[in-house]
Order: sequence, then structure tokens, then C-alpha cells
Amino acid sequence: MKLPLKIAKVLVRLINGESIPNSLSKGKVIDELVSENIIYRKGKHKKYLELINKSGLQNYLENQLQINDLNKYISALENEHSTRSEFVKITTDSKKSKERAFKGFLVNSYDSIKAELNNENITLNPPKGSFVFIHDYESFQVPKEITIVGVENTKNFSQIYEQQYLFKNINPLFISRYPQNQNKDFITWMKSIPNNYLHFGDFDIAGIGIYLNEYKKHLHGKASFFIPENIKSDLKTNGNRERFDSQKINFNLNKLQETKLLDLIKLIQIEKKGLDQEYYIQNANSDPQKASGSRSRYCLRD
Repeated sequence: MKLPLKIAKVLVRLINGESIPNSLSKGKVIDELVSENIIYRKGKHKKYLELINKSGLQNYLENQLQINDLNKYISALENEHSTRSEFVKITTDSKKSKERAFKGFLVNSYDSIKAELNNENITLNPPKGSFVFIHDYESFQVPKEITIVGVENTKNFSQIYEQQYLFKNINPLFISRYPQNQNKDFITWMKSIPNNYLHFGDFDIAGIGIYLNEYKKHLHGKASFFIPENIKSDLKTNGNRERFDSQKINFNLNKLQETKLLDLIKLIQIEKKGLDQEYYIQNANSDPQKASGSRSRYCLRD
């Protein structure tokens, strides 16, 4: 996904506090930012855009589009005489090509998993602190009893050993949501296999929106949302009010048929708090007994 000059200028105006007519700022990047709860479509008919998470936008530009300075990026696009070396200082996309260097996605596991890749048997057992990148995902197969767990946060993905207590009742293979330009490959692969999908994300409106807008709409009944057993007390005691205040619902509640997920949304609205999934890393580290399996998990699948 590339950032057109027109949209880049819209983002600058949003950063400066303007409300922009939705009709002037249509595109995949804007849709993605809305789904990430970085930009909000406001008004009765959602005719205007407003920036609600400036730091989130900066992180998105740096991590997803490799743009470190939006104003310099705009200047480089406007300057017909900009050299490739000048442009590459602003973005790693020096050729402005749609072709990706790698297709595929990152996987991780704390237990050995037998799999198949290019008609050869392999064992997934990455040492702690490392991951495996599956490039030829079209030929990648795992046993059907393996639950594919999509991890929203990179820190949680990199520290799955500290979160084993959450998934003691399933055989999980973890997939990283980032780098996000690989996400389409993962969805394509997930739709081709019989395995169930479990989404492990933040326990707030934005996290639920990511699940519904990026995964559930493609995977339907085979997808479910992971909820820790003690989410009610965890959210009440350790939730963050600012997370709730800064987020807007970006999905249609009337179309949501997952009863337990609706219950979670109601809980978030009652407490007026959101809980980062990183809490469950900290929780495990602060209480070794939990890492040994004292806390169970369940997934929501209606």
C-alpha cells in the first residue's frame, strides 16, 4: 500500500487539527487508518474525518509505509528533480514499486509443531527470541487440530513463552499481525486450511474493530475472539480510561451476532476502560504461578 500525494496532504491537514470532508479523502490508506481507530469518521452521516490518535498515525507511517517525515515525503513527490538517493532518505520505497520483496508471514511457537512445506515435512520449533518466516505459504500445512492464533501486538508475539498459561487448553501456532502488508497473505492461507482462528488482541474497542474488520469478515464462523477468564476483574482493576475515551466504534453493532463478544463490548462501555494485551505478559512475569497454568482461557465462538 502506497501513500498518494493527495492523501499525504490530507494527513498533514488532519495533524494540524482540521476536519476534512470524507469526499476529499477516499482511499485504502484512509480506510486502513479508520479501521485502526487512528482517524474517525464523524457526523451523523460520517461526512468528515478527524484525527484522534496523532502518535498512532506517526507509528503507522513509519512502520507500514516507511515514511519518517511526512512533509519531506510530500516535498519529494512534488519535486520532479528529486533523486532516488534523496527520496530513499524519506522512504525505503526507492523504486515506488508495488512489488513486495517478500510474501508470507511470521510464525512462532513455544511447542514443536510438525508441518509441511513444499511437500516436505518440517518441524516448527523456533528458539526463544527468534521466529520463522513462511514464504511459500501456499504449500504450508499444519495439523488440523492446531489452532492458529493471530497476535495483534508485536511484543506479545515476541514473548509468547511468558503467555503459555493463557493457551494451555489448545495447541497454538502464533501468527504476527505485523508487518501488516503481509496480512493479506495470511488471510489467503487461512481461508485455504480447515484450522480454526483465534484472535488475540487488545481488549478495547480498537482491538475488537481490528478483529471484525480484518479477520472475522473474511474467516466468518471459523474465527473467534480470545478472552481471558478473568477479563472482568482485570479490566476493572487494570484498564485504562484514556484508551476508552480516545476510541470510537468503527463497526456495525447491529450486525454483530457473537453474543459473548457483545458482552465484552458492554463490559468495556460500563467500565469505560480498555486493557492492553501486554498486561498479560506483565501479569505472567509478576506472578510465576500464573505462568505455570493457574489461569485458563476460553474463546468466543457462537
